[in-house]
Amino acid sequence: MAAMAFGDLRFDAGRVCLDLAATLLPPRVPGGEPVERLDTPQRLRDWLTGAGLAPAGCPLRAADDRWLDRFRLLRDLLRRVVGAELTGRAADRDIDALNALAAAAPPAVRAVRTEDGGLVRRFAAVPDCAGLLSAVARDAVDLLTDPTARGQLRQCAGDSCSLVYLDTSRGRRRRWCSSEVCGNRERVARHRRRAVAARN
Repeated sequence: MAAMAFGDLRFDAGRVCLDLAATLLPPRVPGGEPVERLDTPQRLRDWLTGAGLAPAGCPLRAADDRWLDRFRLLRDLLRRVVGAELTGRAADRDIDALNALAAAAPPAVRAVRTEDGGLVRRFAAVPDCAGLLSAVARDAVDLLTDPTARGQLRQCAGDSCSLVYLDTSRGRRRRWCSSEVCGNRERVARHRRRAVAARN
């Protein structure tokens, strides 16, 4: 499981759709603004590559502010749908919107021989935004309609974390979206509490 890539973008939720949802984080301080990870078209390009939706080295020159807005809207939809499905049932209008996004054809890929004889993945044609949105939406549809995967959905136990991840650990005992991030914060906080208690 990759904990971090492309700076502070995270790819440790277990599914592409959950990784997109993880690009908006809770405020760092109570009452503050949420932390936006997709703040520029370049960050979106980085996320698409890091998530495996675009082959490494693909320039994605068409990804602009409109793409960024559309991916943020999908992210908001995913957060609503997955959050609602964790605690009950998502609104039918949100499921309809997800299905509409999933209906577009995702970009076709092909195997291309490199100079050293290996094979790499490349897009068969320049991808459009709708096709890449569809790839994420289809992942969400697959997740939400697979009873086994749905049963592995967990909300992070971190004090200030709202991320949802897929718990594929042995015994299904994973507590945090990332042991290196939220798990480490909890261990540090526990150590501080013990240190304070020992001094008193």
